[in-house]
Amino acid sequence: MSDALCLKSLTEVAGLIRSSALSSRELVEAQLARIEALDPRLHAYATVVADEARRAAQRADEQQAAGKPCGPLHGVPIAVKDLYDSAGVRTAAGMPLRGDHVPSSDATVLARLRAAGAILVGKLQMTEGAFSAHHPDVVAPINPWGEQYWPGVSSSGSGVATAAGLCFGSLGSDTLGSIRFPSAANGITGLKPTWGRVSRAGVFPLAESLDHIGPMARTVADVAAMLQAIAGPDAADPTASNEPVPDYTAALNRGVAGLRIGIDRQAVATIAESSVAQVCAHAEQVLAGLGAEIVDISLPPLQAVATDALQLCVAETAYTHRETYPSRRDAYGPVLAGLIDNGRKVDATTLIELGYRRAAFTAKIHAMFGSVDLILMPAMNRAAPTLDELARQITNLDERLARMAFTAPFDLSGHPCLTLPGGATEAGVPVAFQLMGAHFAEATVLAAGQAFQQATQWHLQRPPLATD
Repeated sequence: MSDALCLKSLTEVAGLIRSSALSSRELVEAQLARIEALDPRLHAYATVVADEARRAAQRADEQQAAGKPCGPLHGVPIAVKDLYDSAGVRTAAGMPLRGDHVPSSDATVLARLRAAGAILVGKLQMTEGAFSAHHPDVVAPINPWGEQYWPGVSSSGSGVATAAGLCFGSLGSDTLGSIRFPSAANGITGLKPTWGRVSRAGVFPLAESLDHIGPMARTVADVAAMLQAIAGPDAADPTASNEPVPDYTAALNRGVAGLRIGIDRQAVATIAESSVAQVCAHAEQVLAGLGAEIVDISLPPLQAVATDALQLCVAETAYTHRETYPSRRDAYGPVLAGLIDNGRKVDATTLIELGYRRAAFTAKIHAMFGSVDLILMPAMNRAAPTLDELARQITNLDERLARMAFTAPFDLSGHPCLTLPGGATEAGVPVAFQLMGAHFAEATVLAAGQAFQQATQWHLQRPPLATD
């Protein structure tokens, strides 16, 4: 029963607690037991805070028994990527260099999740500094769809834990695709909100002008509930937008009737593999059948824009690590060290050119939303590769840019993107697509995603390593 319980959605268990059909203590104990049983194999967690979670569950049950007001995530276990500050708990950001960093306060978004009633059960493993490789001293998470498959980066632990039922929802971060890659690879739902929609205060950065904070969960409804809790302005983060926060959960059932959805068929055909193109075609068919109007569009050359995003990320990462690199170079893994070395070489003229091209690209995408409401495109150019395939491609820049072509450009432009499982390969590996909206149009993006999930069952599939 406990395993079946842990594979329910966040909104399902929140409803069970709200109706008193389930106690928070029961749910937390089931969650901790599952982590203890599966995580030695999956390596999703950097830190588990079992005692803290039990105390929080006890308080949650006492609060409910006393008839006190309870938040929408009351008593539900969640976890966060290990770059979110958590009071009294190590926050290493995948870096042995930061292994003794214990914050005295929570990141704004974690504080907001707690205020909504969520219970932190632990910190999730990630790549070093939130770039593309785990530090050599870190055991990388295992994709629960098969240990031979890539789990995605950099929010690898968030993707694995959420898919495997080791938490009911998680927070990731996305700079070049790091919410969308692990969401796609692990068959879950992930949202990269508009840049500035969610505060970054108390979050270790990779590249601050590209970093996005967002939720990862099993369903669109779960993601909407988490976004509702964390979105909004924050005095501690001057880049957090003052744009009003709508009721995302209330807007979920708007449907897609009358919405114009743009598709760049040429980009999909030339960049994406056939399994991905088929999933996008299926999603198009489903959404059209629900009343959406499909519109042909032409996006700018995405791989060229991904190149710009990567170069900007390189430069900003060097700035992020200026106090410890190169003075502590020996503590860095080779991939992150190489990134910083390259970033230190980027000159001011290049940065200015990148800024102009970024503004031009953002303006083009903004203009597109005058004729369409959403854009449908792949989340990745292919299904999750095997680790052997990835190793063979490690020096292939063209392959890397193809993988980032549908993600990194929209970190550059800051538009919201929702990743949804939409099919599978013949081997059973999840294949995903994404829906992108105008700035601050998360409600529309989520409503379309909800309509798709109500009409399909891909989000209900569970990975074999989580059900063995």
